[in-house]
Amino acid sequence: MTATAPRHPGWAWALGVLAMLMFGATLPMTQLATRAQGVPQLSPWLVTCGRCVVAAALSAMFLLLTRSAWPERRHWPALALASAGNAVLYPLLLALALQTLGTAHAAVITALGPLLTSAVAAWWWRQRPPLSFWLCALAGCAVVMGFSLWRSGPGGQFGSLHAADGLLALGVLAASVGYVAGARVTPDLGAERTICWVTLLALPVTVPGAWWALGQQGSLAQVAPAAWWGLAYVSVFSMWAGFFAWYRALAWGPAAQIGQVQLLQPFFAVLVAWPVLGDVPTWPGLLCMLLVVALVAWGKRLSAVASAR
Repeated sequence: MTATAPRHPGWAWALGVLAMLMFGATLPMTQLATRAQGVPQLSPWLVTCGRCVVAAALSAMFLLLTRSAWPERRHWPALALASAGNAVLYPLLLALALQTLGTAHAAVITALGPLLTSAVAAWWWRQRPPLSFWLCALAGCAVVMGFSLWRSGPGGQFGSLHAADGLLALGVLAASVGYVAGARVTPDLGAERTICWVTLLALPVTVPGAWWALGQQGSLAQVAPAAWWGLAYVSVFSMWAGFFAWYRALAWGPAAQIGQVQLLQPFFAVLVAWPVLGDVPTWPGLLCMLLVVALVAWGKRLSAVASAR
């Protein structure tokens, strides 16, 4: 099924913004599922595996209804890597990190995602971005590390990095690798089918993982309804529908311009966390996030200009 251009180009931008809103809400909704109102709820393992199992069920129905063909043998390695990064590692590391980190703090770290994705893509396709791109990447990492050190210290003083900061950074890197791997097979399989196969390929891990996590969870009757709503959201929107909207927006393109909408994701995370979790954003956090987003935009622009020469 090939995407046809919409009658109005504004639809591509609207879908892109909608996708980033759904992805941005992943942080507060994951935190809601694992620790609603500060009280431990569903385990990170159950949220990670459960969201992928639900998305895989939706994917199976979509593939059956559209009579989609199986991927070719050459597609499976990239799909497996995308599945490991986007369906397992990133959701798990995010859920673990959000047990101790606030959404506003996590949004600053995840703001590096587009830049890391560009760096992974450059390495994968053996591209040579200009030195200015790598300087922007290093500057963005320095801002994130400085912010994490500042937040970890008492009274605004510098402390030490928490393990959760490292977990989330590794999760963002895993997601970046997964995005690039998925991009390798998207032209052949189609955008929507790629994420469907990614979720289905994770089932040998997520089904036993969900079963084990259910056994470790304890009484499900004690889980707050808000936590179940959080799990439902990340299962349907973060792991499935968001990718449909995002890939369709890129298909309606121009992809290079629509891709810049990614820079809105951390701001949406903070915006949704305010009413959902009562996590009021702070000026230092917003300024650091704005600086990281500016560095990401500048680095990507410098890389694109150098490639056009």
